[in-house]
Amino acid sequence: MYVAVKGGEAAIANAHRLLADRRRGDRTLPSITIQQVVEQLGLAVDRVMAEASLYDRELAALAVRQARGDMIEAIFILRAYRTTLPRFGYSEPVDTATMKVERRVSATYKDLPGGQLLGPTFDYTHRLLDPSLIDDASVKEPAVKEPGERVMRVSDILDGEGLIEGDGRMPEGHVMGDLTREPMEFPMARDLRLQALARGDEGFLLALAYSTQRGYGRTHPFVGEVRIGEVEVELDLPELGFAVSLGVIRVTECQMVNQFMGSAKQPPQFTRGYGLVFGQSERKAMSMSLVDRALRTDEFSEDIVAPAQDQEFVISHADNVQATGFVEHLKLPHYVDFQAELDLVRRMRRDYDAARTGGPDDLKEAAE
Repeated sequence: MYVAVKGGEAAIANAHRLLADRRRGDRTLPSITIQQVVEQLGLAVDRVMAEASLYDRELAALAVRQARGDMIEAIFILRAYRTTLPRFGYSEPVDTATMKVERRVSATYKDLPGGQLLGPTFDYTHRLLDPSLIDDASVKEPAVKEPGERVMRVSDILDGEGLIEGDGRMPEGHVMGDLTREPMEFPMARDLRLQALARGDEGFLLALAYSTQRGYGRTHPFVGEVRIGEVEVELDLPELGFAVSLGVIRVTECQMVNQFMGSAKQPPQFTRGYGLVFGQSERKAMSMSLVDRALRTDEFSEDIVAPAQDQEFVISHADNVQATGFVEHLKLPHYVDFQAELDLVRRMRRDYDAARTGGPDDLKEAAE
């Protein structure tokens, strides 16, 4: 129970006005436009879309601007807006094998059908500040056009030799879940786990993925493939009898391959960890695939020995909107609760001091 605070409504209104003033910044500078955010802060926009579970670049850019660049606040804003939208149906699973690839790299094979496509990446930059970017005139037109090719998957090469598990399939009769409409229950099937990881916090998943590489999980991963490109989204219309295209979206897909020594029921082979996220977000897709493989302990009769393998721990703490709400609610008034604890600590302190001054017998009695 919270006590009433006089003048709270006026103070909140003033805080909103001050926030709007700080958001606008120096009035002598032009206001940043939504399209500028979309085009020039694209990776921030992609992260907000992914973790808010809403593919709309302009709305994500609006959230980034409204949140003054606070990514989790922007995710919170966009996810709240998402809950107001009507649900028309569920799209067909996207076929990433037909992706028009603009970037595609593999750490397992040097020479690939279709080749390695470096695309736009920070991988080979020196991480040094570039003062020339201060001057907009220094930005040049791209020398080459993005490829947009369709290329085979690296996993198909291993699959041709029977050395990797097949594409994941759910049990016969399994109905795909919807994490946004159903309460979480554990143990959780892989389709729901992947949904939770896809919209989980990038930093949290990165830390868990890092922990698996440091020995806190049974993984010895290789990047089978990371690819970025456009895929078509289709919606099945029963009245037509076939699926129609809704458009294309850009996604990042990662398949990690991990050595598996085999068991009584399964031969030695490579197993997969899978990651698929909106936009260009390689770090997130790679982290997701590492954690996905770590969570598959029941499929391979592995012991749970690390946090990244504990699905209840991972899924319950991966959502940054929930985590933010729980942590930041501590800023709200807790006056009554604190006063109760303050009185308790004062009584305990008086008893403690009395026992110390009353002699060993009194101290022993107080301890008991």
